[in-house]
Amino acid sequence: MLKPSDMGPALITGCSSGVGYATALAFRAAGFETFATARNSAQLGDLRAAGCQILTLDVTDEAARRAAIEAVERQFGSIGILVNNAGYGQYGPVEEISLDDMRRQFETNVFGSLRLSQLVLPAMRRTGRGRIVNVSSVAGRVSALGGGAYHASKFAVEALADALRPEVEPFGIDVVNVLPGPISTRFEAVLLKSIPDTGVQSPYFLFKERLAHRMHEFLQPGAFGVMTAETVAAIILKAGTAKRPRTRYSVGFIARFGPLGRVLAPDRIVDFVTRRSIQNTRSK
Repeated sequence: MLKPSDMGPALITGCSSGVGYATALAFRAAGFETFATARNSAQLGDLRAAGCQILTLDVTDEAARRAAIEAVERQFGSIGILVNNAGYGQYGPVEEISLDDMRRQFETNVFGSLRLSQLVLPAMRRTGRGRIVNVSSVAGRVSALGGGAYHASKFAVEALADALRPEVEPFGIDVVNVLPGPISTRFEAVLLKSIPDTGVQSPYFLFKERLAHRMHEFLQPGAFGVMTAETVAAIILKAGTAKRPRTRYSVGFIARFGPLGRVLAPDRIVDFVTRRSIQNTRSK
């Protein structure tokens, strides 16, 4: 594991709860000068008390992105580790997701992390070191009905990382993706609220009810494969500090073996099985 003196400070997005919160604590406990960020920095009081520096950062706002990066670089010259964690899940049938909601999903999950990466790279290149850790998801390797918008955003995160990684490697910069399976966090509450409410006349009314129930059960603490935020944070710390990091860290049973099963199973079989799991008798 590389020491804080080898890497420089860590900046982590989306730290108000869940994985981001746990990751900020993990980096601080490991001795890193840690900048914890969130849209509402008032929610980061516990992290400040733990020794983190606090910054307000809405990853979809260019002025806020620039201000956060410049604040760290004024103190340290360069960010050592950028952890792109901020994100949420937009769920619901693709037909009923508005383009505005789809754009919001990509602005947060894709363009926010991409732009922050672009902003930290010049200083990382000057110092000849740096690491960008993207908190992706098994949803970036396997797509399923009801999650098209979210899965599409994570597929994009995966594709961009595969392009960026060899582009910046000659400058001493690593790009690493962490792909967790299901996690017991506030992600579920945001996910359920994101499902479009288009009334009982919607041809997807029953589908959306069953989707919400299925996702609630899927993300329950203690359910098969569901992890804690701390488990994922430990892998993010490893990804950020390993001397020779992997290109990807799949976290948990579902993330490690789900993509393999999806590759081996024919598309029509997968469609049939997943469609039966969330039936929609009013789809016609």
